[in-house]
Amino acid sequence: MNHKSDIPVAAEYFLKPGFIFVASFPTAISTVLGSSVSVCIYDRKQEIGGINHFLFPCITKKTAATANYGNVATMHLIRMLLRSKCKLKNLEAQILGGADNHEFSAEKIGWENIAMARKILTKKIDIVSEDVGGNKGRKIVFNSKTGDVAVFKTDKLRQSDWYPYESDR
Repeated sequence: MNHKSDIPVAAEYFLKPGFIFVASFPTAISTVLGSSVSVCIYDRKQEIGGINHFLFPCITKKTAATANYGNVATMHLIRMLLRSKCKLKNLEAQILGGADNHEFSAEKIGWENIAMARKILTKKIDIVSEDVGGNKGRKIVFNSKTGDVAVFKTDKLRQSDWYPYESDR
């Protein structure tokens, strides 16, 4: 017999650009993407997941390495999950974002971000889903308990699409 107290209540978290988040309890993690990319990684056995949000594909200068860069953010997300007792063989990834809008971002930056995520993941983790490219922004919600991702595409991202949300959404 299920009781209401047996059902975990998901927390909500808004992931800003240049950050990484691994949930220690069921969490609905949202973020907003243009040419930037998010990699969502989920452990099928542990039923936990994490997400990054990076703006640029790569940096090689160690002193400037931050989660703003795909090579740093994706490798660090994997390390964080492994420290949470996840096993590489149980991980699956989804890649989202990388829109191409010359009005707001450098030419081909979205595709370069996507390519970096693929390059790192294909060596280590199965990519089970992608929603990448095009010219529309994306609002995404990642369920860290199930690995599900909801993607909302939009022609124009409004200021209120960013947390804390405001009244015009």
